[in-house]
Amino acid sequence: MKTNILLASLLSLWLTQTAAHGDEDHSKDASKPAVAATYDKPQRLPDGSVFVPKDAQRRLAIRTVLGQEQTLPRTVELNGHVVMDPNAGGRVQAMQAGRIEPGPGGLPVAGMKVVKGQVLAYVAPALSSVEWAGQRAELAELRVKAQQAERQLARLRELSGTVAKKEIDAQAAELAALRARAAALRAATGREALRAPVGGVVAVARAINGQVIEARDVLFEIVDPGRLMIEALAYDAAQVAALEGATLAGSPAPLRLVGAARALRDGALPVLFALGQADAPPLALGQTVKVVAQTRDTVKGLSLPAASVVRNAANESIVWVHERAEVFRAVPVRVQPLDGTNVVATGAKPGARVVTAGATLINQIR
Repeated sequence: MKTNILLASLLSLWLTQTAAHGDEDHSKDASKPAVAATYDKPQRLPDGSVFVPKDAQRRLAIRTVLGQEQTLPRTVELNGHVVMDPNAGGRVQAMQAGRIEPGPGGLPVAGMKVVKGQVLAYVAPALSSVEWAGQRAELAELRVKAQQAERQLARLRELSGTVAKKEIDAQAAELAALRARAAALRAATGREALRAPVGGVVAVARAINGQVIEARDVLFEIVDPGRLMIEALAYDAAQVAALEGATLAGSPAPLRLVGAARALRDGALPVLFALGQADAPPLALGQTVKVVAQTRDTVKGLSLPAASVVRNAANESIVWVHERAEVFRAVPVRVQPLDGTNVVATGAKPGARVVTAGATLINQIR
């Protein structure tokens, strides 16, 4: 009996303590409220998707586009460099060795605008003392002969009534020939004027006042910035035959296919593209560029901006798809360039809403 009373007392005491602490959590599990709090900020979910609240999407300036499958031209990437248009540019070279002297407006510098026919510099011929002495002696001899011929012509004209006209004409012709020889010799010993072959901008200036140069040295290069060309290198003749148009990587400005060589140069076929007058990016002569050339072959895929494609931890190309209102999922894709700013992505489902702006920021969320 006493045992039953003791058990009843202990049970009553235990029930009283349980009721007093019934609303308290003694499990020491602090992760439950923390999980609810973390959903107020962007985070990577266990399944690999990314949770981004609406206000965070606005702060990150995330933009999407509805991906539609299209039949697009297949492209190839060609390495090239900027060259001058031979019809809109030119080089200024000296025809003889000599010393540089400034032109009427001084020596031009790189970036200066010039017009066709403008005198850029003079070249004083480089002659030895023996050559100078020989030319001066020949000029003196021609001067004396011309004076004698002039006096003889005057005497013949005084005797025009008794002297045949053909003798007077012959003497006049001889005098004219002597004067022409003297003028030609003086011109040969004078300065050579270097003139601009075309109008444009001086791209290269290698002339310095007093500089001694050799014949055929390139002193100036003049280009028209609006009529530059791109020379790309292709290594497959069949590929060259299928080319139609192109753009520069990173630029939407189209390039016009001018033509391709039919002879190999260092194992490659040079292909020329002309820059358009409008929206042409600023380029420098000799600058290395990458050309995205379009061919007649086609491929099916989604046309997306190049900024849509990022790399995951495995270095695979992926795009982020807006799966639900605040959830984004990475989708692996195969990518090839379409033009200077867009790519063709295959692997994503048509109709998926693909992130076009802010994909890099979503990819960094952990």
